[in-house]
Amino acid sequence: MSWGIELWDQYENLSIHTNKGIEFLDKYGNFIRDRLAIESEYAAKLRRLVKNYQPKKKEEEDNEFSSWQAFRNVLKEIGDLAGQREVVAESLQLQIIQAVTLLSKTLREERKKCLNDGTTLQQNLNYQLGALERAKRNYEKAYRDSEKAIESYKKADMDFNLSRAEVERHKNVMTQKIQQSDDAKNEYANQLQKTNNLQQQHYNVMLPAVFNRLQELDEKRTRGIREFIVGAAKVESEVAPIIAICMQGIVKAGESINEKEDSFKVIERYQSGFTPPIDIPFEDLSKQDHDTSQDSHYSNMQSNHLTMKGTMSANKLKKRVGIFNIFGSNKQQKIIEACITMKNSLTADGQKEDFSDLPPNQRRKKLQAKIAELQQKISQETAARDGLMKMKVVYEANSSLGNPMTVEGQLNESEHKLEKLKIDLKKYQGYLEKANQVPMANNSPQANRNTFQNGHRTSRHSNGSTEDNNDEGDDQPDDAGSLSSSSASPESGLGTSHTSLPGSGQGSANENAIGEDAYFETEIEALQPLGTCRALYPFEATSEGSIPMNEGEELQVIEIDQGDGWTRVRRMNGSNGWDEGFVPTSYIECTLYA
Repeated sequence: MSWGIELWDQYENLSIHTNKGIEFLDKYGNFIRDRLAIESEYAAKLRRLVKNYQPKKKEEEDNEFSSWQAFRNVLKEIGDLAGQREVVAESLQLQIIQAVTLLSKTLREERKKCLNDGTTLQQNLNYQLGALERAKRNYEKAYRDSEKAIESYKKADMDFNLSRAEVERHKNVMTQKIQQSDDAKNEYANQLQKTNNLQQQHYNVMLPAVFNRLQELDEKRTRGIREFIVGAAKVESEVAPIIAICMQGIVKAGESINEKEDSFKVIERYQSGFTPPIDIPFEDLSKQDHDTSQDSHYSNMQSNHLTMKGTMSANKLKKRVGIFNIFGSNKQQKIIEACITMKNSLTADGQKEDFSDLPPNQRRKKLQAKIAELQQKISQETAARDGLMKMKVVYEANSSLGNPMTVEGQLNESEHKLEKLKIDLKKYQGYLEKANQVPMANNSPQANRNTFQNGHRTSRHSNGSTEDNNDEGDDQPDDAGSLSSSSASPESGLGTSHTSLPGSGQGSANENAIGEDAYFETEIEALQPLGTCRALYPFEATSEGSIPMNEGEELQVIEIDQGDGWTRVRRMNGSNGWDEGFVPTSYIECTLYA
C-alpha cells in the first residue's frame, strides 16, 4: 500500500496527518520528561528519608540490638533503591529524551522539505493548466473570427454591388483569419499535449514520490515511538533485578530480628551482678533495753522539728556546716584536692578510668571492650611501624628513593605510641584480672535499709533511733518523714544498728544563730566498736556510702549486717581521723566482742 497511489488527491490531509504525528511524538517526549522528573524527585526524597532516619551518634550503643541492626539494613536497601531510581532517570534522559528530541527535529525538517517539493509540483501543474486554458480561449476566439470572416466573404461574393477589390479584400481577411484559427488550434493542441504529459507525470510519478516520502517519514515516527516505549520498559526491567535484590535484603533484614537475642543483650547491658537483698528480719521491740527505747523516743521527737532537707527549722533557714566535722575548715582543702584528683581520673563519658564505679558485670564488660580496643590499636600501630621500618630499609639500600632520616622521626613517634598503648593494655588487663578475682557482692550499698516494725515503716538514724512512719496515719508531718527516709540511706554514712552498744551513737547538736543566716555544726560522738574484722578480698568502693579495703586489712565493726548484705566498718586514717562506710559482709571475717 502506497500513499502516492492510494492517496494521490489527499495532499492537504496528508500534510495535516504528518503534522499531528510529529506533535504526538513531542507529546510522548514531554511524558518521558515528566516521568524523569518524578523518578529524580522520588530518588531524592528517598535519599533524604534515609538521611533523616540514620541513627544519631548518641544512639550508637543501641545498634547492638537486632531490631536496630535490621532497621539500619533497611535504610541501606532503601538507599540502594533510590540509586536504582536515579539510574532509571539517567537512562531515560540519555536513551529516550535525547532520541525523541533528535527524531522530532529530523522529521520536521524532512516534512517541510517534502511539503515544499509537493507545493512546487502543484504550482507547476497549475501553471500548465493555466497555459492550456489560455491557449484554448485563443483558439476559440480565432475560430469564431475565422467563421465570421468566411461568412463575410461569402456575403461579399454574393453581393454584385461590391467591386472586385472589395471582394478580394474580404477574401484576404478570411484567409488571414483561417490561418490564425489554425495557428491557435495548433497551439491549443500543443498546450493540451504538454498539460496531459505533465499531469500524467505529476500524478503518476512526481507527486506519488513526495507522498511516499511522507509515508516513510510517518512510518519512521511510528517506529520510533514503538522503540521508545520498548526502550523505556527495558530501562525499567534492567534495574528490576537489583530492585528485587533490595526487596530481598529488606525481607532478610526483617527476618534477622531475634527478640530473644535482644532480650539477652538487654540483660547483658544492664545486669549489675548484684543479688537481690535477703528477707528483712523481724525486730522485737520488747527485747530491746530501756536505754535504746529512750534514745529512739528522743530521736523521734528531735526529727519532727526538721524539714525536708534536714537543715531548716520551723522558723529560720539554717545551713548544715559539718557532719563528723568532714566539712570543717581543716578538711575542706583536702576534700577539694580529692575531688580534683577524682575528676582527672574520669573518662570522657564521666566514668572512672578503671570503671570501678560500675556494677561488677558492667565493669568487666567495659574493661573487656577497652582491652579489645587497645589490642586493635596496637595491631594497627604495629603494622604502621613495620611499614615505616621497611621504608627505611629501602631508603638505606637506595638513597635515590628518599632520605632514611625522614622516616626516623616517624618511626620513633610510632614506637612511643606503641609503647604507651602496651602500657595501657597491661594496666587494663590488670584491672580485668582484679575484677575477675573479686567475688560478686550480694547487693548494692544503695539498697534500702529500712525495716518494718509491727506493720509500720521504720528508718534508722545516726543516733541509732527508729522512726515510725505509719502509712495510714496523717499525724506525721511531711518534712519529718522526708528527713527519715533520707537519713536512713547508706549513702549518708550515718545509719547505725539497733544492736549497737548502749549509749553508742548518741549525738549532740549545738545551734548558734547568727542573724537571719544562722549556721550550726553537729558533732556526733564516735560509735563504740562492736568488734573487728579482716578483709578476705580487696573491695573497690563503687557507690557513695561504701569504702574501699585491701585484702588482709584490719577494720573495726561499728554496725553489724542488718540482713541487706552490708556491714558498717571504720578505720583509722592518720591525722584525718576516722574513715567510716559500708563493705560487703561476704568480703570480711568478723570477730565480735563478747
